[in-house]
Amino acid sequence: MTDLPTTSAPVTIFATTTCGYCHRLRAGLDATDTPYNVVDVDENPEAGEWVKSVNGGNRVVPTVLYSDGTYQTNPPAVKVRDRYGELTSQR
Repeated sequence: MTDLPTTSAPVTIFATTTCGYCHRLRAGLDATDTPYNVVDVDENPEAGEWVKSVNGGNRVVPTVLYSDGTYQTNPPAVKVRDRYGELTSQR
């Protein structure tokens, strides 16, 4: 697996600007004011390599990285909100 990207945000979404699933996830998080960072894998080849390394060689977006090092591929917004709550309540 490629090295885990460095992030200080509880939620980082690896996405592209043309991905409908990415837009849907972001809209769902925006609707509840759930904060997140976005990394465009088209503009950041290293991030794209990490995405491929955790998705069986496929650049599947959205892939969400959490600050504890766990990740999910194409999760629904409710799952991302739940993980955000878990991660930020431990601080």
